[in-house]
Amino acid sequence: MNEMISGVADPVATDATKGGGFDAARIAEVKAWLAAQFDAVGKEVPDFEYTPRSIAHLYNLATVSQAKTQAANIVANDFRQKAAEYRSQAARIREILESVGLAQESMPSNVIASAQVLANVANLLNIRDTELSSFLVAMGDISLRKTGVDEKRAKVHKESKTLLEYTRKAIARLTYLKRTLAQLEDDVAPCDAQIENWKTNLGVMASKERQYMQQYNNYKALLNRVGYTPEINHGVLVEMAEHRKDLEKKTKPILDTLRSYQDLPPDKALAALAIEDKKRQYAAAEKYLEDVLQSALATSD
Repeated sequence: MNEMISGVADPVATDATKGGGFDAARIAEVKAWLAAQFDAVGKEVPDFEYTPRSIAHLYNLATVSQAKTQAANIVANDFRQKAAEYRSQAARIREILESVGLAQESMPSNVIASAQVLANVANLLNIRDTELSSFLVAMGDISLRKTGVDEKRAKVHKESKTLLEYTRKAIARLTYLKRTLAQLEDDVAPCDAQIENWKTNLGVMASKERQYMQQYNNYKALLNRVGYTPEINHGVLVEMAEHRKDLEKKTKPILDTLRSYQDLPPDKALAALAIEDKKRQYAAAEKYLEDVLQSALATSD
């Protein structure tokens, strides 16, 4: 009964009423089916309330149960008929064997054992007779199956080897990563110390930057106070220094002459003339120097 109940899908709750009341014929059929099922196991039908939902469910169970019972009876009758035919055929074969002197009682034990082995092999190969052709066909089928199994086994073995190789590589990679992780964890403390050192140095460098910026601003203000302009660059200063050297070369004879005034002749008139001449030369040299400086500044502009 449990088997039949498990094979039935959950029925849809349908009205088992006709004209507003229960279907008496359906209820009677359900009661008869319940009584038959419980009588089969030696129990009485329990009391319960018959509702349209329960009647519909039990009626579906009864229908399926009766259909399966009928199918099982048909199959059982067929098996019983085949068994009777097999017994009749076995009796006829036994009579034939006995008539030719091949009864089982008169056969040697090794022949009986061989026949039993042959029968077992026939049952194993699922063949109906013991002719050579049937054995060859069955053995060919088994050989094909064996070939297929060997191919599948080789394929699975190859896949298993591939997976094993992947597993080895994965284990090696995991070992390498663990070793790398341990090394990195060991390097954490020195790196933290180095980072702290860098932070300290960064603070010092920031302080130095502020100090240098303050000095730069002070120098810039000082240059503005002394009249320094960006036009007076290094190239202009170098050029002016070269002109200064040229002027020093030109004025050196004059200075040497002026230093020799102490050696002037006692004649005051000649000395006065010489002094006036040197003054003119010195004034001309100063004017030339001023012209050169002005031209250098004009060129830089």
